[in-house]
Order: sequence, then structure tokens, then C-alpha cells
Amino acid sequence: MLDLPYSLIIEATEDPIIFGFFSEELSGFTGVGHSIEDCLYKARWGMQDYVALLRDQGLPVPPENPDPQVLIRNETLQLLA
Repeated sequence: MLDLPYSLIIEATEDPIIFGFFSEELSGFTGVGHSIEDCLYKARWGMQDYVALLRDQGLPVPPENPDPQVLIRNETLQLLA
């Protein structure tokens, strides 16, 4: 079972030991891990810390997702114009 309060997207990068992660439901929350498992672990604790920071700063906190999803995909590259 996933013990995450929000959905998570994990992206594989060109470097086989670097993965980026973020949550579209928790604006501004991002991180980096060395494996998918590392990303899940860091996201679980990082989301708690991030929400606490939002609350401390008086910023809005989105409601938790009762059915969070984890999507693992290749990195989406942004082309510069």
C-alpha cells in the first residue's frame, strides 16, 4: 500500500541512477532520488515536511488525495525556443 497523501510522478533521467519526482497536487513540491524506492521514501517524508512548512507560512494546503497514484515515466524534456 502507498502511504502518500498526494499523487506522485517519478521521472527517469538520462543518468540511470538519478530520478526526479514531483506532485501536481502539491504545487512546488519536488525532489531527486537514486532509485524509485528512494523517491517514494523521500516523497513520503518530504510531503509531510512541505505541508508543515505551508501551514507555518499561512499558505493554503490542498486536501489530501484519498486514492493517490504513482506514475513512473521517462523525463519530459523541455525544449527552449
